[in-house]
Amino acid sequence: MTAVRTHTHAQAVDAAIDLFSRQGYEQTTVEEIADAARVSRATFFRRFRSKEDVIFADHELLLEEVVVMLAETRPEARASEESGRAPERAWDPATDPYLEVCRAARLVFDHHVGQRETSIARHQLLQQVPALRDRELVTTHRYERAFTAYLRDTLPPDRSTTTMSIAFAASVVAVHNAILRRWLRNPHLDLRPELEEAFADLRRAAVAPFPPADDDSATSESAPAPPADAPVDTAPRTTTTGGDGKRVVVTVLEPGAGPDDVARAVRDALG
Repeated sequence: MTAVRTHTHAQAVDAAIDLFSRQGYEQTTVEEIADAARVSRATFFRRFRSKEDVIFADHELLLEEVVVMLAETRPEARASEESGRAPERAWDPATDPYLEVCRAARLVFDHHVGQRETSIARHQLLQQVPALRDRELVTTHRYERAFTAYLRDTLPPDRSTTTMSIAFAASVVAVHNAILRRWLRNPHLDLRPELEEAFADLRRAAVAPFPPADDDSATSESAPAPPADAPVDTAPRTTTTGGDGKRVVVTVLEPGAGPDDVARAVRDALG
């Protein structure tokens, strides 16, 4: 992140957040931010479209870096020379897509910790301005979409279901944000080990439902497919308890599961 966060960029972000914190978001003008950052108004607008954009400018750079990091482990498409069919994913068994997503999320966490004063001031500002919290939610969804798209393209075909990709991506973002918020409220704590443990729990839960690749029992004729009217599997795969006593429940549901199935699975896990 330090490579892409230029001096001018850092000056503008830090100056804006400092002014917003001292004199209020609505009361601060673009001209004041530009003066504090020692750049012209024109330069400010070339880099940032608005006051709101400058607050989340680091996230834009982080998201770009996350996408690049994940792209480096994305499988290349390959054409089937024998069948002439459309290109297929060339999954690299040496790559753990779940681990790569966690590495990307860790990059975001480490950036916030590394920019301690700015991160804390931004967090406090978001609590005061509702419109900025809405923008933060949009940013969170963008991370989820990036993680989901990567998993869909990188997981081996028998595991790249939409449900699993969405569930894992959302779980990683939710756990990351929950632990990051705790750190922002208590920046003296070292929560990195807890973050690593939570990510490890999520990875174990993601791969647990699947048998090993060489397990013949997965395709054994002695294990018939369940009937069409069989109940939906709503068993929670894992629960993780954080240092603040909060629990993250990860549940895998079969296609067609309704709200009642989801509610039942959560109740069973919490019970």
